[in-house]
Amino acid sequence: MTRSKAPMIAVLVVLALVAALLGGELYLRQQIKSCLAGQLESEIGSQVDVGLGWKPILVSLVDKQVSSVTLDSNDARFGIAEGMTVHAEVEDVNLERTADTNGSIGSSSADIDWSTDGIARTLQAQGIGALVSGVTSDASAGTLSFAVGGLAQLTVKPTVVGDRVDVQTVDASILGLGLPTDLVDSIVGVLSDSLQQYPLDMVPTSLTVTDAGIELALQGGQYSIPATDQPTEVPDGCGLLA
Repeated sequence: MTRSKAPMIAVLVVLALVAALLGGELYLRQQIKSCLAGQLESEIGSQVDVGLGWKPILVSLVDKQVSSVTLDSNDARFGIAEGMTVHAEVEDVNLERTADTNGSIGSSSADIDWSTDGIARTLQAQGIGALVSGVTSDASAGTLSFAVGGLAQLTVKPTVVGDRVDVQTVDASILGLGLPTDLVDSIVGVLSDSLQQYPLDMVPTSLTVTDAGIELALQGGQYSIPATDQPTEVPDGCGLLA
């Protein structure tokens, strides 16, 4: 081998190693994303798009740590709520599995948009939609209004109180007369129940009524991801983390 060929061969070897590492990184990154998506979809209530942080997955397979994970869903379900758009960020993910957990996270946050259409869908799913002909929001007043039977209107104001969402009735009348208490309680109850159950033990920190619906911010601390009971429920790629 001549000296002139040696540097070229060395460069080709380095390029081949880099290509192999990049290919392995991309493959494993997709596998881990699939694993985390499968584990967290039950928390979000729908399919999620998962994004991983800057840390190479080849390193994560050794120390079982992922710097950060983002989760996005356009049709999330929290409890009985339907039609929520969610962007969540999870920090300090530990992928080491135990008998009781599929790993843990250090902290989490989420931004939720719940449109008036999603609110209407939720009421319909709970058997109240036939009575409510429309849902509107008033950003300036911070209220939601429900048109009931075409003649009546129920107006409520949701706010964050402590670590939960409180829904107060502002007005409930039909042609100047009060709406039936059972109907008011049913609508307010569905709305309240829809705003109490959140993934990863997160709690609400702020709520804003917009002209399109509700925007809600959540924060969460350390959380253990529950282990699946059945081996068939473990998503593809999770075997890499065992």
